[in-house]
Amino acid sequence: MVNLRSHTTRLGVLDIGSNTIHMLIVDAAPGARPDPEASTKSTVRLMKYLKDDGSIKKSGIEAILEAVSQCMRLAEEYEITQLLVMATSALREAPNGNKVIHKIEELIGQGVTVLSGTDEARLTFLAARRWYGWDAGRLLVLDIGGGSLEVAMGSDEEPTVALSAPAGAGRVTTEFLPSGMATPDELEDVRKNVRKILEPMVKVFPQSKHPNHAVGTSKTFRSLARLCGAVMRAPGREDSWIMTREQLEDWIPRLAAIAPEQRVALPGITPERTMQIVGGGVVADEIMKALNIQEVEICPWALREGAILRWLDQFGRTRLGF
Repeated sequence: MVNLRSHTTRLGVLDIGSNTIHMLIVDAAPGARPDPEASTKSTVRLMKYLKDDGSIKKSGIEAILEAVSQCMRLAEEYEITQLLVMATSALREAPNGNKVIHKIEELIGQGVTVLSGTDEARLTFLAARRWYGWDAGRLLVLDIGGGSLEVAMGSDEEPTVALSAPAGAGRVTTEFLPSGMATPDELEDVRKNVRKILEPMVKVFPQSKHPNHAVGTSKTFRSLARLCGAVMRAPGREDSWIMTREQLEDWIPRLAAIAPEQRVALPGITPERTMQIVGGGVVADEIMKALNIQEVEICPWALREGAILRWLDQFGRTRLGF
């Protein structure tokens, strides 16, 4: 019998997102739960560093490189033996994104995988599927990042639907909520703009197939759930929080009327989320409404865990001769 724990890899996952740059370190082994050994993150908010043409300003590039350096210092401290590096929507879409990626690669000494929106959706779906298991049936996964929204659905480990739209919490805030606040009329204008962005995604989504279980991942959903006073079901199972659309729609206009700097007093709203939480809430509400979803369960696993699981599936077992 093979002792899988004896084939552990000290794995570092560097996630270069639109809002944060995050390093997660795990002792990864095939068949074992990828619990974090250590982590660090920097809130960069790349959307505030974009020029009119979408390219990243010099100050933004410097902020990225400093955050990556901080992550690599942790990786060195924990003596990782394998590094996975992912970049998502902000670098993917920036006209000078390739230049920035090249600078990152020079800094870390290896290549960077630039994920498409579909890649993000599939990896996040894999994480949620492993978390909830097969008895979740047809699973719908909603993931709100800083720059994009990913939606995936399916009954297996690979989703049959994997879609992405440029409707991240940071992007919506930068484009339609620059002050972070909105009157009821302004909020309705934001909703109209978000619906327009989501329209191509909603049109191709199979409306005839309703999910058995809908989940939300990402810090935006977790923050919103805590704010809304989400209820906990299935006592004893960690992070089994349920947020209803009714709760969300009750909170959004109240939240939009509160100055961003005052929102840290609210449950679940961390300093890095104060500006973009209203935009994230609108995106969450509009996609739930469009897909006729009344409630979502908050999934603690997302993109990084999906990347770890995919790596173990593709490479970890190969090293064991499976």
